[in-house]
Amino acid sequence: MHEREERAHFHMADVRHKRITARRAVAVGELSAGAEAFALIVERRLPKGDAMTMAEIAGLQGAKNASQLMPLCHPLPLEYIDVRCEPVSERHAIRVYCEVATVARTGVEMEALAGASAALLTLYDLTKPVEPALSFGGVRLLFKEGGKKGLWLHPEGMTDAERAHYQPRAMARLESVKATVITLSDRASQGEYTDTAGPLLVERLRELGADVDPAELHPDDPEPLAARLIQLTASGTHLILCTGGTGLGPRDRTPEALAMVADRHIDGIGELFRNQSSQHTQMAWLSRADAVLIGTTLVIALPGSTKAVAQGMDILAPVLAHALNMAAGGGHA
Repeated sequence: MHEREERAHFHMADVRHKRITARRAVAVGELSAGAEAFALIVERRLPKGDAMTMAEIAGLQGAKNASQLMPLCHPLPLEYIDVRCEPVSERHAIRVYCEVATVARTGVEMEALAGASAALLTLYDLTKPVEPALSFGGVRLLFKEGGKKGLWLHPEGMTDAERAHYQPRAMARLESVKATVITLSDRASQGEYTDTAGPLLVERLRELGADVDPAELHPDDPEPLAARLIQLTASGTHLILCTGGTGLGPRDRTPEALAMVADRHIDGIGELFRNQSSQHTQMAWLSRADAVLIGTTLVIALPGSTKAVAQGMDILAPVLAHALNMAAGGGHA
């Protein structure tokens, strides 16, 4: 009995501590109709009526009711659904697309797949009186966007027409951006513990294509940090990420170091970090995360914990490339 109870235990994924972000997913599938039935579908002459229009309506209903069909699927307030039926004459097939978007803590892949599946089933239902030898399949995601991982593309790829229509948005990369990471910690600089936040920032920047050396490690002294920032700016560094020294402790003085050398303050970056991080913990409002421009060099101060750094990069990475472009004199669009 105990073994059976263990196997029967299910639970929805706990998304309470995930950040709310914009989410989008597009699913696709095809109905193979055969030459005769394909012509009747496209010419809208099926006995039951216009199959493609009804399938698009059914796809909307399928996406909206995904959580009722799949017990562990989170019910989500969907903000956009678009279902399209596209005839493919060379295969005598109807290709169905379902695009779903919302702003939530979890993705909308299942809603997109449910919408595409409902549309295909409806095409099947309306077409079977004239052609019982129907088949449909190939139901899969084209791509999904949002959340911590950003853009995911299916390995089977997309056609040029699909890519042009849906325009999947990858995170802007930092190719050719010269960056430096500085960890501020008295204890780490004295060898009392191993810095992990700085190496994580280096790793995340390299994933975005930035040119960055291993993290520098300095004690929590504002004057030497200010001098180092001036040196890096003069050497052509475009982006400097500092970790540590943004709390309320007596030695937390990183924002003061930035203020010593700042030409302009960028209040919005600190506000963005605190606002988004507060979805994980209310303690985020105590952070003094900050950002300034020294000439055209963008300097950002993040908290010192590895977890906060990881969350900070999830939050800030989407805006870094545009911020650097603007600082260098590029456009605002």
